Amino acid sequence: MEEKKLWTGVPSQWINFMFYLCCIPLTAAFGLGLVLALWKYYDTKLHKLMVTDQRIIEERGILSKTTNEIELYRVKDLTFEQPFFLRIFGLSNIVLITADHSSPTFVLKAIKNGKNLKEQLRIAIDIRRDLKRVREVDFS
Repeated sequence: MEEKKLWTGVPSQWINFMFYLCCIPLTAAFGLGLVLALWKYYDTKLHKLMVTDQRIIEERGILSKTTNEIELYRVKDLTFEQPFFLRIFGLSNIVLITADHSSPTFVLKAIKNGKNLKEQLRIAIDIRRDLKRVREVDFS
């Protein structure tokens, strides 16, 4: 069964706004702020996310690359967040609680049109769980 891409993108640079502001005095004083700001810019720009109908693939890193994959059938819960600062720019966070040991909580940060992506994810997760015959049982 071939995977179908639902969404690809990177987090918005707006999540680094306060960091960039803090770099301004460092640039004036030591010139270090510019280097730090560029590093943070590329760290965010090279943080690639791809959501398919089977998994979420996160690739990050500047000098070395790390790839993390989360199977959709392992997602237990979704939360949609719109902090005030991100909401001003039409951005949001999607928080996934998973059964994945390497990423029990995974956040898609500063995503444009996050509400649409969350709904696509919810549907894809339900379909994937049905195909894999995964059921969640609570013992309380």
